[in-house]
Amino acid sequence: MNLINNKKENNIYQYDHYLAIDWSQINAAIARMKKNSTVPQIKEMGNDIREVRRYLSGIKGRKILTIEETTSTHWLAVELKDSVDRILVCDPYRNKLLNHGPKTDKIDAGKLCQLLRANLLHEVYHNLAEDYSIRKFVSAYEDMIQSGVRVKNQRSALYRSEGLDHKRDKLPLGSSLLQFIEENQMKALELYEQEKEEYHKYFNKIKNKNKLIKNLETIPGIGTIFAVKIYSVVIDARRFASKYQYYSYCGLVLNDKESGGRSYGKRRPRFSRQLKGIYNGAALAAIGGNNDIAEYYNHLLGKGLSERQARGSISRYIAKVSYGMLKNGEKYIPYKWRKTKAKKEENK
Repeated sequence: MNLINNKKENNIYQYDHYLAIDWSQINAAIARMKKNSTVPQIKEMGNDIREVRRYLSGIKGRKILTIEETTSTHWLAVELKDSVDRILVCDPYRNKLLNHGPKTDKIDAGKLCQLLRANLLHEVYHNLAEDYSIRKFVSAYEDMIQSGVRVKNQRSALYRSEGLDHKRDKLPLGSSLLQFIEENQMKALELYEQEKEEYHKYFNKIKNKNKLIKNLETIPGIGTIFAVKIYSVVIDARRFASKYQYYSYCGLVLNDKESGGRSYGKRRPRFSRQLKGIYNGAALAAIGGNNDIAEYYNHLLGKGLSERQARGSISRYIAKVSYGMLKNGEKYIPYKWRKTKAKKEENK
């Protein structure tokens, strides 16, 4: 279930009470504005979630609550969803008003409440379904991978500091300190490989339970891990109005910059670095294989596109296909690009 239950909930002006919470490990500040009020009332309390629920449940009328996206946001949303009519998770990077003037929990909660009442908040997608835990699993996997890569780099640096190559040389026998460091690095790398293997087993378990992930895996260049990662970020493709909005979210297109009838070039929107890396990596894997997407890549080169332009087109093509499959529950159809090309030629 998404935090927005239906289209009627999108009307920000239908509520009787507008609430904002600034939560910390020490206390919570809750700001409230009624439909016709201009100044928020702010209440501070301890960080007891039961006390917050009692306070929210005691307010009569339709209520909308906003929370900034942080590490504790999902937990807060789950705990408070039954105490209000709607929860709007907002993007802290867009709330520039909070950067001006003095900053306290009470002030931040009050400003958030005013932004909510004025419909000036940028909503961040959140989902209360069980699938949301897949996102946490993928995040933990990437943290583990980064830790392993860091230890590998440290071992390589240890050898380079002695003018050696860790792939072919050995550390000097007389250097007990260097050997101690390497022994511990090797233990860490052994544990890393074991953990990675366990994670990969779980990736397969997740895939086998999810039809959409199984379908994604059949796209050339998208294996099990990429498929699970895409699903963990997107969860519900219907939240993107079109493939173009999805391209922008993936960082695969640039936005126009225009003012006063003049064009000032392009700018890159805020995007998911994870999805951009996945689609660019999938494009490289696909064009290096023997499949329909590799043929499409060669077709684009034959039309005069540079290698860089053709790779970008392939990244967008894979993104478009995966978006459609997630949105409509479709299976992968090879050589669909040929049908699209044929339709374009017919319409000329």
